[in-house]
Amino acid sequence: MIRPLLLQLARFADATSQSLARHPRRIMGGLGVLLLGTGVTAFGIAPLAPDAADLPVRQVVEALDTPALIQSNLAPLTDVQPLVLFRTETTRRDDTAQSLLQRLGVVDPQAQAFLRSDPTARQLLSGRAGRLVSVETTDRQSLLRLTSRWLTSTEGNTFTRLVVEATPSGGYASRLEQGQLTASARLASGVIRSSLFAATDEANIPDSVAVQLAEMFSSNIDFRRDLRQGDRFSVVFESLEADGESLRTGRVLSAEFVNNGRTHAGVWFEEPGHKGGYYGFDGQSSRRYYLSSPLEFTRVSSGYGVRFHPISGERKAHLGVDYAAPTGTPVRTIGDGTVEFAGVQRGYGNVIYVRHRNNQTTVYAHLSRIGVRTGQRVSQGEFIGNVGSTGASTGPHLHLEFRDNGVHMDPLEIARQSEAIPLPAELRRRFDAIAQLQRMQLDAAATVQQASAE
Repeated sequence: MIRPLLLQLARFADATSQSLARHPRRIMGGLGVLLLGTGVTAFGIAPLAPDAADLPVRQVVEALDTPALIQSNLAPLTDVQPLVLFRTETTRRDDTAQSLLQRLGVVDPQAQAFLRSDPTARQLLSGRAGRLVSVETTDRQSLLRLTSRWLTSTEGNTFTRLVVEATPSGGYASRLEQGQLTASARLASGVIRSSLFAATDEANIPDSVAVQLAEMFSSNIDFRRDLRQGDRFSVVFESLEADGESLRTGRVLSAEFVNNGRTHAGVWFEEPGHKGGYYGFDGQSSRRYYLSSPLEFTRVSSGYGVRFHPISGERKAHLGVDYAAPTGTPVRTIGDGTVEFAGVQRGYGNVIYVRHRNNQTTVYAHLSRIGVRTGQRVSQGEFIGNVGSTGASTGPHLHLEFRDNGVHMDPLEIARQSEAIPLPAELRRRFDAIAQLQRMQLDAAATVQQASAE
């Protein structure tokens, strides 16, 4: 049955192709007429369809199982985790538990009462202001967790972590934890426009780093008189962190200072059994036998030489250098030596004599407090007392003298002329490796400043 039908279709197709080949124009014209007629017919038939507005309308009412439907649609929501919000603030000097939690967006009377009454939690606001506080809360602003960290001591490498957490019973619990600070390198740079501290402030560099910069280059640069507009510096320093939060700065690892076209550089190098110090990239030591100042970066209020005495009013030789500083400012010895005298002496008030090599002596006068005893060995930079105004003094300052075999000399000139302490030859290879790394970091710090300037 199917086979004869297929044969007929094949014969029809063959005949059609032969006819198309013999009479192409006639056949194509017929097809055009056929299609045109079909289009007209379609045009005429289309309006005969019924209008939707005239169709009958029927209302269908059917009861639904609403509780079951709602339950089935909301079932996936039961797997959604509760929303947790995070926020960070810094404590202020006049903060209370209420004011701190308000700034943190916590509306939780129970948590507020806990911070006021719990002895451990109260340590958060009993210390110095400026502590960073982080909280985790619910979307209803209830406290889930509060965390804060602070230094255990100003000099150590440990920190204290306070944690306050919500308990399953609906209350709160607190605990103190101890942790070790971790050190990471920070890069920074700046340009001198008026002063060193103005430039470091503009570059967001801590004051402690600025003081170390002045210390590093004080033998080559007089930061009171030698700075020029356009001088620039780059620095790599330690940031001591607790859980990623910087709590204080550490040592300057390397620095470069371009002053009036001259480049000065220093790299910190310290090995077990050897005293650390700053060296140039060529291995020459930046550390000299005498520091240029017994105080951290400050101002000289009266230099060495002849002057009018502030008390007698007479023109008189000033055989030392005076450093203006607030009472209590730490004083350090400018060189290694032995305390020859520590006590009260005439116009000097509280005074310390330190004997150094080659029968050289330094004198530190008008101290408010003496921190060493006679016969004690002291190292360069070691604390020996505090600035004061004892003896014949018109105000708080430190009077420093330098005596070479009993002859007074200018301490600033002695510091500049004192020879450098050489790098031990056996440490040169280790130093070169550290210097190469610091050179790369200093170059990167300089590009940071250039990018910000552009």
